Order: sequence, then C-alpha cells, then structure tokens
Amino acid sequence: MLTEAIELTLFPAMMAFAASSDLLTMTIANRVSLILLAGFFVLAALAGASGAEIMSHVGAAAVVLAAAFLCFACGWIGGGDAKLAAVSALWLGFHHLLDYLVYASILGGALTLLIVQFRSIPLPRLLAGQEWAERLHGKDAGVPYGIALAAAALLVYPQTEWMTAFRA
Repeated sequence: MLTEAIELTLFPAMMAFAASSDLLTMTIANRVSLILLAGFFVLAALAGASGAEIMSHVGAAAVVLAAAFLCFACGWIGGGDAKLAAVSALWLGFHHLLDYLVYASILGGALTLLIVQFRSIPLPRLLAGQEWAERLHGKDAGVPYGIALAAAALLVYPQTEWMTAFRA
C-alpha cells in the first residue's frame, strides 16, 4: 500500500509543486529535488527494483544532469531547472528519456513564446500589483522553464514502469 501511495502521489505532487513554485517565485527549492531523489530510492526498494534497474535510472539522471549543468553554465536555464530535469530523468529512466526531452523541448518552446507574447502587451489591470505577475512580465526576467519540465514529466509518467505495474 505504501508503494502504491508513493507511485500515485509523490512524483505528480512534487512536479505540480515545482511548476507552481517556478511560476510564482521563479525558483525551485532544493527540497523538491531532494524529496524526489529520496522518494525514488524508497520506491525502488519497496518495489523490489534490481541493482541494474536502479543504476540505469541513475545513469539517465547523470546524463541529464551533465547536459543541464552545461545549459546552466551557459545561462540558458536556472539551477533549479537543471536539478528538476535530472531528478525527473531519475524517475523516468532511459526508456522514457527521449519522450521526456522531446515534450520538454516542445512545451518549453511554447511556454517561451507565450511569455514573450505576454511581455509584449501591457500587464492586464487584473494582474497589476501581483508580485508574481509583475516579475513574470518583466522584460529582463527569465522563463520559468520548470513549468515545461514538470508538464513533460507528468505527460510521460503514466507510461513508466511505476504506473504500468500499478495498473497490472
């Protein structure tokens, strides 16, 4: 029962929290990545994952972390985004990594275009005075890419072994 609770709630809830946090504050707290990291290993142990399976997931996370760190070093994404992408890859593994990266790219591009469009118009009166909206509307602000990363992860997650095992 604990295994099912973790499979059904932890990953989706933390992705939703990361996306909303990034939208509202333009940051993703380290605790999000740490909770997902610990949750993965607890779930893997409870589900009886083999050492090879676990190492494969760790390998996917390492590859994404290396690429995301390069993007962070170039100033293209934030540190929270890099960590979120890596820990998402940990949960999704190599089997679903390409789907995740394609969805994240498409959703990230769409999000960027929407934000550029949003910034090209005056801030709607309804949002005036809302700190998060003013920050998002700022011409020099970044893009809360964690929204796209979380959405992509949530699109792929139902196909993972965590969820297919639950449905069986």
